[in-house]
Amino acid sequence: MPSSHAAVVVAGGGAAGFMAAIAAAEAGVGDICLLEATSEPLHKVLISGGGRCNVTHACWDPQALVGHYPRGGQALRGPFGRFGPGDAVAWFGRHGLELVEEADGRLFPRSNRSESVVASLRRAALQAGVRLHTGVGLQGAALASGGGFALELRGGQGQQMTAGRLVLATGSHPSGRRLAASLGHGLVPPVPSLFTLAMAGNPLLELAGVVMDSVELALQLPPDPAGGAGGSRFRQRGVVLITHWGISGPATLRLTAFAARALKAAGYRGELRLDWTGGQSQPELESMFAEAKRGQAKRQLANWRPWPQLSRRLWLALLQGQAVDPQQRWADLTKRQQQGLITALRDTRVAVTGRGPFGEEFVTAGGIPLGEVNLATMESRRQAGLYLVGELLDIDGVTGGFNFQHCWSSGWLAGQALARA
Repeated sequence: MPSSHAAVVVAGGGAAGFMAAIAAAEAGVGDICLLEATSEPLHKVLISGGGRCNVTHACWDPQALVGHYPRGGQALRGPFGRFGPGDAVAWFGRHGLELVEEADGRLFPRSNRSESVVASLRRAALQAGVRLHTGVGLQGAALASGGGFALELRGGQGQQMTAGRLVLATGSHPSGRRLAASLGHGLVPPVPSLFTLAMAGNPLLELAGVVMDSVELALQLPPDPAGGAGGSRFRQRGVVLITHWGISGPATLRLTAFAARALKAAGYRGELRLDWTGGQSQPELESMFAEAKRGQAKRQLANWRPWPQLSRRLWLALLQGQAVDPQQRWADLTKRQQQGLITALRDTRVAVTGRGPFGEEFVTAGGIPLGEVNLATMESRRQAGLYLVGELLDIDGVTGGFNFQHCWSSGWLAGQALARA
């Protein structure tokens, strides 16, 4: 169990909590106690990225970087200017972890194993003198009569202790929001973000497993009953994966991240329009079809697609949907059939009926309002000596390492501020 007093207590042994504790200790703060309620600190790091851990993203310009955060983006320009992805890469490099950039900009450990990230953080905490206690959570926090905080712990013997300063790094767990509220903070109601979409009867069921790149998604939501006319519309473009229950893939996750609150208000109902062509115009597609009719006149439609990257399974399904015989020759394709296929390629419409069935959302939108935190130091504006970092704040990013980057940045800033204090 922890001792009865610590100069700094960090509640939450995740990415932001570890970074805050390590940064403070390396900057000269002694007597730091890091509490993790579970038996496995850094669990989210361990399971992220399919066990590879997408540590951050190779987006070096803070102005471009903030565009990947549906909520809190503009407020992060300052923090990212002080500790951005380049700083995170250098920090992990100094702590023995080399990151490798993939073609899409994501940065993973060279080992391709999240265990390497966990090991690096745990080793850095140990070397810096941070005292890690697992199976010990923060149950309650109040102002101590002599200054600092009186803390009630859960786990072990239900010990109480005091802390000169307190860092809440509890992620999206309700306990952190409750603790922050007890110390005077408000709350932006949390809603799921980064999730897949389920479809009515799944008209694309037979295409489960198909992956298409450069697909344009347009999500039309019904009008808000409380807000009157005009439903919201959201657009994204990128890789789409068709599943047994609906639509997934990076473009879908990004779409649902930006539409998270509007989707919640709409009861996760709406219409999704898919442009499989990546935004190609009617004349461009007509030219492709004309070229196929000239150059592939004797080929069957099933054996030649308008462009090579078009999934064959998707193409066959579109032919079937337009009642076009796949054994028909390209030379015999009528204008009416061609127009029907072009329309289907540019504007497939499906009804969204909910979120994916497995609760796979990895991020929560909502948390402590940013106006209540000094983002230069991550110190509370409501209570001196209290610091709030990571996903506890009303900040969330899309997939690609952006949520971890916010954790590294906010944790590092808090650690530096603790050292100055």
